[in-house]
Amino acid sequence: MMYDPTGHLLLTPVDKEAPARVRRLRGLGIGQYPEPAFDIFAERLAELTGAPCAMVNFIDEERQFFAGLHAPHGTLVAAEPSAVPSAGPAAGGEARRYMARDHGYCPHVVVRRKALVLEDVRDYPRFAGNPVVDESGIRSYLGAPLIDHTGIALGTVCVVDVEPRRWGTAGLDTIKRMAAELVEQIHRREAGGI
Repeated sequence: MMYDPTGHLLLTPVDKEAPARVRRLRGLGIGQYPEPAFDIFAERLAELTGAPCAMVNFIDEERQFFAGLHAPHGTLVAAEPSAVPSAGPAAGGEARRYMARDHGYCPHVVVRRKALVLEDVRDYPRFAGNPVVDESGIRSYLGAPLIDHTGIALGTVCVVDVEPRRWGTAGLDTIKRMAAELVEQIHRREAGGI
């Protein structure tokens, strides 16, 4: 765990790779605008895991951006726009796509470069105090990093729920497989194959 000089637990990890990530995302032309293909991917991810909400999340130095989002009307992201600060609504006017870097669990996944399974976030003191717990009611999280062929963790794919969830080995395998699939799509796009 990381501590600041005054001895407090830092909830958001230091991200030394952020400048390189931002350059890579800009070079790929992703991470700043919603993309229908990423929305479709997020919807498929939600279906495969049985989660109400799923995201394709790209992270820069200041914020997170959900370039792909599945959050049907009435689910936590759509119902709690204050928990997901944004410059404006997503297509359809329901959910917002920006979130502060110190909210949520994806920044931990990107820095650790490993999948993260939180069946009940309140079981983990480091994560229980995260603003999304109180503001959005998120109780469970499952996410995996999107590590491209240059070795940069571009962001994450993740699912969340307002109820504790037993994601198990099947959930972990699914999120890792889906992360690898999306990275391959990004590589094909970069090569001009999409």
